Amino acid sequence: MGKHYLSALFSPKSVAVFGASDRLDSVGQIVFQNMLGSGFNGLLYPVNPKHAEVQGKRAYVSIADIGEPVELVVIATPPRTVPCIIESCGIHGVKAAVIITAGFGEAGHEGEALEKELLETARRYGIRLIGPNCLGIMRPSIGLNATFNKGGANTGNIAFVSQSGALCTAILDWAQSNDVGFSSLVSMGSSIDVDFGEILDYLVSDADTHSILMYIEGIRNARSFMSALRSAARIKPVILVKVGRHAAGSKAAISHTASLVGADDVFDAAVSRAGVVRVQTITQLFAAAKALSCGFHPVGNRLAIVTNGGGPAVMAADRAADLGLTMATLSDSTIQCLNQHLPLNWPHGNPLDIIGDAQANRYHHAVKACLEDENVDGVLAILTPQAMTKPLESAKILIELSNTHSKPLLACWMGETQVADARNAFSKARIPHYCTPETAVEVFSHLSNYYRNQKLLLQMPGPLSHHVEPDVESAQLIIEGALQEHRKVLTEMESKALLSAFHIPVAKTIVAHSPNEALLISQQLGFPVAMKVNSPDITHKSDTGGVLLNLNNAHEVRTAYQQILDNVQHNRPSAQIDGISIEPMIVKPNGRELMIGVTSDPVFGPVITFGAGGTTVEIMGDRAVALPPLNSFLVRELIQNTRIAKMLGTFRNMAPANMAALEDVLLRVSEMVCELPLLKEMDINPLILDENGALAADARVVVEYRQPSADRYAHMAIHP
Repeated sequence: MGKHYLSALFSPKSVAVFGASDRLDSVGQIVFQNMLGSGFNGLLYPVNPKHAEVQGKRAYVSIADIGEPVELVVIATPPRTVPCIIESCGIHGVKAAVIITAGFGEAGHEGEALEKELLETARRYGIRLIGPNCLGIMRPSIGLNATFNKGGANTGNIAFVSQSGALCTAILDWAQSNDVGFSSLVSMGSSIDVDFGEILDYLVSDADTHSILMYIEGIRNARSFMSALRSAARIKPVILVKVGRHAAGSKAAISHTASLVGADDVFDAAVSRAGVVRVQTITQLFAAAKALSCGFHPVGNRLAIVTNGGGPAVMAADRAADLGLTMATLSDSTIQCLNQHLPLNWPHGNPLDIIGDAQANRYHHAVKACLEDENVDGVLAILTPQAMTKPLESAKILIELSNTHSKPLLACWMGETQVADARNAFSKARIPHYCTPETAVEVFSHLSNYYRNQKLLLQMPGPLSHHVEPDVESAQLIIEGALQEHRKVLTEMESKALLSAFHIPVAKTIVAHSPNEALLISQQLGFPVAMKVNSPDITHKSDTGGVLLNLNNAHEVRTAYQQILDNVQHNRPSAQIDGISIEPMIVKPNGRELMIGVTSDPVFGPVITFGAGGTTVEIMGDRAVALPPLNSFLVRELIQNTRIAKMLGTFRNMAPANMAALEDVLLRVSEMVCELPLLKEMDINPLILDENGALAADARVVVEYRQPSADRYAHMAIHP
């Protein structure tokens, strides 16, 4: 690759270690010992003013004392000394620094002040920083081991980037015994300067890196993170683990990295959209990476299982169901082919139990037939050592088949002693192999998710995807009017007007301020009507007794007006009430109550939510999320990721819902989010959908003032 602006970090020709020491088990001693022991192929200088020599090498008092150009410095000295060291390095032309020292932003006000001084000094001289509070950086191919890990790493083609130094040490230990090598290993620490985005930018153009693994605790700059992630994932597999999935873990992550942690399902949606696979455990991380490194290209999630034992196959099929994988339906021609080669009592379906006495030739016919079946996207072959079994011969058959077929072929040779030689053969041939069926199925799931997410990555809709453009100016005036009155919550009338400006069908609503006015409005709209309290302070109107439905005449309307006021004043005495809103009673026998919302994630910005609606929306918890902008493909993905999706087709005696109308509303909401940066939250609940179309029965919008930006889409993580 050409000269990258981070080349001084990843491929320096000279390194100086500040704090290099002979004191056993000190950080400076371990770092310098690692640099010596890894065979760094550049110039190496220990800097320690207290010693003339460190570990047999001449020591230098300062960077000036070296008298030669230095590209990278590694700093393991007390925190108060670091800004001065960076100052002297800047004067002498150093381009990059790895700061292992802790005690900065994570250490209270004094540490924060020191960190600010450090960063200002580095920026003044254009020095790029990794850390502080990090394990360091490794580049095994050039003998760069600028870490305080006890031991090095094998050279390989996997890059590992982590916000946790402790996790790096565990990974390195695991990798040694599992024959896993690295092109690079980067411990980010507090990442006050160089962040994930820039590291990815380097790795994506690095010829030595074939896949990228990441351990993430929190994201600082969502826009640069998403941009770099999308760029990287177009070229190389990117797989990550994100911790802080639940509330307790999130708090721990915030205190540890001083990074914001967004809602977990929002993070899921973001990385999926970026073409990246997220796994839940470190074991899954490397299992998936090893499988992807074999060059598999699955195009779907239909799995065939070939086994010589029924129990393991059931375990695999159960795990496949848990993960939403599809058990492949074998074609008639495949069944006919298998009938010629398998015992009469094989089950004639998937899983393919080829019976306990199966030897290599039976595995050959069964696996080959599955790989050649157009209904199959991948094959898992399971072997349990039985009396007639020949594990190594059967393994060799799989290796031969893998060399002539592009579909994923995974092996699960169960047991230990009897299958050891077979596992060694799989390892040498780079065939993914696992000890348990569940792990193998999980890996296939990650593979199929990876290529599914690649489809999401290719979706780049523009902000306006319709022929009829919205009335953005009117919508902006509605929002600005509320903000001028120092209100953040729009009234129902304003909220519905906002939807109408984007051509989203809404139930006609008029606000009455007296019983007589309510009566006149009801006569005008036509009975029956629904009446709701109109209050910016009340989100869930029915919880306060603020909703009455199916009012059929003048007497009921007059009585309902006062009853709603009495109910709300009793249940929410502090709420501000601005009349009663009246709308025609929506009667749709085939109507499904849905919810479409917008939330503002602290990391990724606006997020669109979709799911089941009505008064039980929080209890049901049926929602899927997506990052805008959306197009038709992304909208359909969003809908299918909910449980309510199953009720939108023909359901009991109800006609199928109008999916085109639903997709149109979601696309219009995406437009709203793109074009209205002041929109913070929105609920359309319920959106009533039937065979004729969609109608927003109720809406609530929250806005907030933002500083104007030259970039009209600065509020979004993904630029339209």
